[in-house]
Amino acid sequence: MTELRNVEADLSRFRTRVLVASVAVVLCFGLVAARLVYLQLVRYDDLMEQAENNRTTIVPIVPNRGLILDRNGIVLATNYSAYTLEVTPSKVENLERTLDELSQVLEISPRDRRRFKKLVEESKSFESLPLRTRLSDEEVAKFAAQRYRFAGVEIKARLFRNYPYGELASHVIGYIGRINTAEKEKLDESDDEANYRGTDYIGKLGIEQSFEEQLHGTTGVDSVETSAGGRAMRKLGSSPATPGNTVRLSIDIKLQHMVEELFGDRRGALVALDPTTGEILAFVSKPTFDPNLFVDGIDSESWQTLNESPDKPMLNRALRGTYPPGSTYKPFMALAALETGKRTPEQSFSDPGFFMFGNHRFRDDKEGGHGVVNMYSSIVQSCDTYYYMLANDLGVDTIHEQMQRFGFGELTGIDIFGEVRGLLPSTEWKRKAYKRADQQKWYAGETISLGIGQGYNNFTMLQLASATATLANKGVKMRPHLVKEVVDIMTHAPTTTAQQAMGEVIAKAANIAVIKNALVGVNLEGTSAAAFRGAGYTSGGKTGTAQVVQIKQNEKYVASRVDEHFRDHALFTAFAPAENPRIALAMVVENAGFGGQNAAPIARRIFDYWLLNQYPSEQDMIAVQKAQAPAPIGTPRNVAEVPWPPAPK
Repeated sequence: MTELRNVEADLSRFRTRVLVASVAVVLCFGLVAARLVYLQLVRYDDLMEQAENNRTTIVPIVPNRGLILDRNGIVLATNYSAYTLEVTPSKVENLERTLDELSQVLEISPRDRRRFKKLVEESKSFESLPLRTRLSDEEVAKFAAQRYRFAGVEIKARLFRNYPYGELASHVIGYIGRINTAEKEKLDESDDEANYRGTDYIGKLGIEQSFEEQLHGTTGVDSVETSAGGRAMRKLGSSPATPGNTVRLSIDIKLQHMVEELFGDRRGALVALDPTTGEILAFVSKPTFDPNLFVDGIDSESWQTLNESPDKPMLNRALRGTYPPGSTYKPFMALAALETGKRTPEQSFSDPGFFMFGNHRFRDDKEGGHGVVNMYSSIVQSCDTYYYMLANDLGVDTIHEQMQRFGFGELTGIDIFGEVRGLLPSTEWKRKAYKRADQQKWYAGETISLGIGQGYNNFTMLQLASATATLANKGVKMRPHLVKEVVDIMTHAPTTTAQQAMGEVIAKAANIAVIKNALVGVNLEGTSAAAFRGAGYTSGGKTGTAQVVQIKQNEKYVASRVDEHFRDHALFTAFAPAENPRIALAMVVENAGFGGQNAAPIARRIFDYWLLNQYPSEQDMIAVQKAQAPAPIGTPRNVAEVPWPPAPK
């Protein structure tokens, strides 16, 4: 039986299928076309950038770090290029075995290993870390022949910081070290993140840290075409790095060297500055440290030696060390007495050798006392009793108000980081400093010792030097600064540090003249006269001896019976020439005793150098170093005749 088909129905179904298929095809082509338009037009810039990034690599060019010079152009910090042997821990299967095998090819000292292990602990495993630095050409050739044996080990050329004079002025200059995690995070959050790509080191202390922005320079880039395997094919473009600027300091490195030599092995600090400009001429903290130890990454043994030394060589005593000012405080107390009307220059008092306050006996330094003293003789002879009485008459808050104007207990605003405020006591300070009510109360007896620079008084040598300079400069306080100018590396144009007057101290010119006259008397006929005998200029000064530990009321202090670290500090402040001061200083020699014997002789040599261009003889240096009675000055030599140590290679 023949089957009859409905042709029309079949054609209708066929046309429907063709239509659906056509719509599907058109839709697919539409989607493809839309995607093509999206990729070619909308996403073109983004995809082009990705493609270009896949084809090219940006390699940072680390800039040369800027130089640091002294005021006369002597280079204190520079750079050198050297080959380094570097290891990337993440690419090494067995680090210890690799180090052992490398030591058979190149000399690797135990110190190199200790330093490298410290870097491994502090760094990320994918970073390339230096194992050996300053490789010779012969050592480079030796390793190149064995290179195939050591995956993750390579030779690189790097720039290294160099401090030619080692420990000299290390607390001023500071040092650079590897960027740690905290510093890395801080850089990532700052606008300088891009400028530190490829940079492993950053300033850590002193000028290196405080002027990091000026010294670092601007990172450059090389644009390199790479293959699919990541191999560099050719350089497409380059933007050169801009070296860091040159920072010229105000310090005189020969003066700095002389002072550090005169201190010898003794601990202490000294700040010398120009009273009229605030330029710091010498900034000494003893003992010092060698900043070159940190350039390659300091090893744990060297760091432990520095960190655990009882002499604290890493402490910047001039900036952060605080000391009782001792009798160097008396001239400022006398000026406060004149300003408040509590004393007149002619007013005299009898000194029996002690001052009684209630049942407590405050002893004078001279047994039997100084007899009848006025303001002049109280400073020249350094009479304690006069200032016990004066402190009692002024009161702690008046003392605080008067001394604060000279900068005691205040930041000076010096241009390096880390300055501490010290402590200028007041009743308000004590209320905030202690928790118990009985501790918060200020007792009248606590005021007495403030008059001779003891008690709660604690200041830095920078503050004491600044106050002395202000007094010498007729009451005008200048901001102390270490940087004289920053020289642009491209234009060679210097940007000079502004000489900033911080306002005049409210003190009558006649009152300042009275105090300066008494300070001149100290060096002519007083406690430091022996050190300044025969000087070719007139100077003013004040000796001081500050207690480290308090002795019992009726007990006599004998230095030989006290542990060396608990003996009195020797202090001295001075300025010269007295008529028109060009230099002022403050210094402390820790645990050395009498300031006139163990500190003033150093100041004499400083003034001879700065004012007369005379350098102490070798015998004279040795005599001062021994901390004995001031030796004869001897035949002075012109600075030009003094041999200057060559920079180490």
